[in-house]
Amino acid sequence: MVQAARELLAVRSPLDAELMVSDMIGAWWGRRVRGGDVEQVLGEGLVDYAAKAGTPASLTLLVCLAYLGTARQGAKAEGAALAMMESGVARPGWADRVGAVKPTGCYVSRDAYGDQDTVICTFAYRWNEASPPSDRHALVVVVDHNMSGMARDAWVSSHVDKLLEQARAEAAGNPMLLFEEIQPEQARALLESAMKATREPKTPPPVSDSYSAYHAFARARLKALPPGRKRPAPLHIEAPYSRERRAMLAAEFLASDAAEHLSDPSAASRCADHIIDYGCERDFNRPLRISPTKSETFLLDWLPRKVMLSVAEQEAMPHVLSAWVRFAARRTGLPEQGLKATLDAVWEATGKFPEAYRDPTSFGLDRPLLERLLPDGDLSALARRVFAFPFLQGVHNGIDLDRLNPADEADRRTLLEIDHGGTIDQEHLAWHEEIATRLWDGDPPQLWEAAQRLLDLGHDRHDVLHVLIEIAERIGGDPDELAAALDDIADIPDEI
Repeated sequence: MVQAARELLAVRSPLDAELMVSDMIGAWWGRRVRGGDVEQVLGEGLVDYAAKAGTPASLTLLVCLAYLGTARQGAKAEGAALAMMESGVARPGWADRVGAVKPTGCYVSRDAYGDQDTVICTFAYRWNEASPPSDRHALVVVVDHNMSGMARDAWVSSHVDKLLEQARAEAAGNPMLLFEEIQPEQARALLESAMKATREPKTPPPVSDSYSAYHAFARARLKALPPGRKRPAPLHIEAPYSRERRAMLAAEFLASDAAEHLSDPSAASRCADHIIDYGCERDFNRPLRISPTKSETFLLDWLPRKVMLSVAEQEAMPHVLSAWVRFAARRTGLPEQGLKATLDAVWEATGKFPEAYRDPTSFGLDRPLLERLLPDGDLSALARRVFAFPFLQGVHNGIDLDRLNPADEADRRTLLEIDHGGTIDQEHLAWHEEIATRLWDGDPPQLWEAAQRLLDLGHDRHDVLHVLIEIAERIGGDPDELAAALDDIADIPDEI
């Protein structure tokens, strides 16, 4: 990278240099390394290495890293760059203008469904207050609200006027598109939330191939926008729905004309609850927002992974969803073509739903046992809870295991004692309880992820549990340190 930085000496504008370095350090974005955080191991390592090189190219790289790096990288790079400049190392004339930008306008192009926001933030360089702006450019970020509001794509354009003109032309006369100018504070709130959502998944997020190249540039440009909004206003996010408000909305739906054809009111009511919960918990408290993509994701992805449905609910769900689409479209004023497209998507997904949703009883577990393991109906918790409590049926030393509730603290301790044959000291049992409770709750998610990696390597269940206990006991109560330590586990150490 320090050798590649020689090309920076040939560029003529700070924008070109910033984009080149953003692309360079994007090589490790979203990746993991053994022994620490990738931004520390590689990012700060690059700063240290460039500082030792002491060349004009490495100085130029440090100047850009001072602006584009993380807070720690930026501070280290700035200190190293100042020291090199004081020692007489030459730098390009544009180096003083790196990051010296001001916003000139922010816009959003939004589809009528609310699936996606394309946010456009325009900037220009200013040498000082008296100089005219130059090198105008636009940062474009696509935010996907069907994927937890994450940033899915990003790029930069120097053809600002053409870009804005095209966006306005596409929205003109199209009821399914909206293009408007927004306050810079709104844009910053929305994009900071979106980039945070992209950064949070432990698995590689589903972003475009170019996103990593522009990530550092976008992160730095957001700091040039004024802060001031805690909530990303372009989303029109509603206040959280209380249980009472959710129940009232379900009652309004079931009493509406859209739901009058539903033949099983009890199953329809439970299905409506799932639809509302999905909109509140996965779509920024917007249960009434509907779209083809959201409907398909709910029916074919979220439900099969997250919710234990009864047979009646499985049969009713596609019909209830179609009725909900009609009900919500009237409430939100979705254009007719949007309603038709969403109903068509539900109809197509209905044919795939029986295959996508496998009844949990097909896994070989009877429904009473499933109800004990999933009192909250969270189907995604099934595997980790079975791992935590493998003995839930039969009789052991006169104890009827079928009558024990793994969600109950006292019964949980009894089940863990039986798991160890009744011979276990109380301190060690307490740690098994700690791990079993965390697995039951999925807190932190990295715990079950680490367990699965070790099981996939062929390790025994009890050995895996003892590794998890050793880590939890060593780390203590710091949740971030615990998550990081679990992320680093790739195999069982020999001493365990």
